[in-house]
Amino acid sequence: MTGYKVANGNGHSNGNTNGTNGSNGHSNGHKLADYTAQENPTMCSRDCCSGPGGSHRGNACTDKKGAKSGSLAGEKIIPTPQSLLGNGKINCELTHEELRALRVLNEDTYPYEVIEEIADFITKGSGMRPRIGIICGSGLGSLADMIQDPKIFEYEKIPNFPVSTVEGHAGRLVVGTLEGATVMAMQGRFHFYEGYPLAKCSMPVRVMKLCGVEYLFATNAAGGINPRFAVGDIMLMHDHVNMLGFAGNSPLQGPNDPRFGPRFPALVNSYNKDLINKAIEIGKAMGIESNIHVGVYSCLGGPNYETIAELKALRMMGVDAVGMSTVHEVITARHCDMKVFAFSLITNKCATEYSDKKDEEANHEEVMAVAKNRQKACCELVSRLIREIHMASP
Repeated sequence: MTGYKVANGNGHSNGNTNGTNGSNGHSNGHKLADYTAQENPTMCSRDCCSGPGGSHRGNACTDKKGAKSGSLAGEKIIPTPQSLLGNGKINCELTHEELRALRVLNEDTYPYEVIEEIADFITKGSGMRPRIGIICGSGLGSLADMIQDPKIFEYEKIPNFPVSTVEGHAGRLVVGTLEGATVMAMQGRFHFYEGYPLAKCSMPVRVMKLCGVEYLFATNAAGGINPRFAVGDIMLMHDHVNMLGFAGNSPLQGPNDPRFGPRFPALVNSYNKDLINKAIEIGKAMGIESNIHVGVYSCLGGPNYETIAELKALRMMGVDAVGMSTVHEVITARHCDMKVFAFSLITNKCATEYSDKKDEEANHEEVMAVAKNRQKACCELVSRLIREIHMASP
């Protein structure tokens, strides 16, 4: 492996370099992963800072007057994560993909111009301006496999794009046509529990908007709280309870850019009623009307599943299904005036009574298995609804 060069305020460098990056020429000669100063010029290591754990306190990289000679003035110092440190020395065995995810994770905001660059990359690379955007939930990636003449973009190759780390999320963007309409689909979304802030989790929705998307189709795998729901049923979302918002988390936090939408968007009609009614009609035509419900969804932070007390509380609030996604994507879509259709595939029944039975505990394997078994019905529902939208277009 090649040198691990970490630039800091007084120009030290660590790695198997000759110290040419540092003004005093320090190097410790360790064999480490290829993560250069150009990739993260503000990261410093415990070796370079006199404070405990490489903290700002007593940091040799900066002083009260600002950065010292040879420093990157105005840059914030990001201490090396404890997971990379062992006995005061850097012990880096992260892959290139993990290092990229760490770097993207450290970006707090996505200005309009950066999102515009991502959108331009996709539209120029595909030669299309999609009208409908699809977010595929866990195990529902086959929705994107229906797209004809696909142009595929791996997340890791899209500039400034995060990467998905969850099983069942392929981590690629597919652009093409479906039932005559131009669409783009995310095979893999980003979750709050992966360490991404909500603004970053829902950033792709803004990318879709700047690509030309008018309709957002968001799907997810969810636990059924409503006792009438059975595993394999589909719940069309007509409202949501934003539990993360109760805790003060919102994808719209921070300065508002009016080019996306207003400072205080209304959400009382977040889910398009016409699309819900058309989906119900399509369900009847498919012969699955008994498996389709309309209900309220709630998003919790995860990655742990819910406790009995939490599920009881959610049911008292009128929640029918619970998951770990979608709500912040919908908020972002409505903020930039996109029409929204969303549904939950009920992949497990939530236990609302205390029991010692292990088979009543939710698990990701069950979620994936149910999604695989029901993906054909979900795909047909989505494709037929897209056909309705396309045929109604002027």
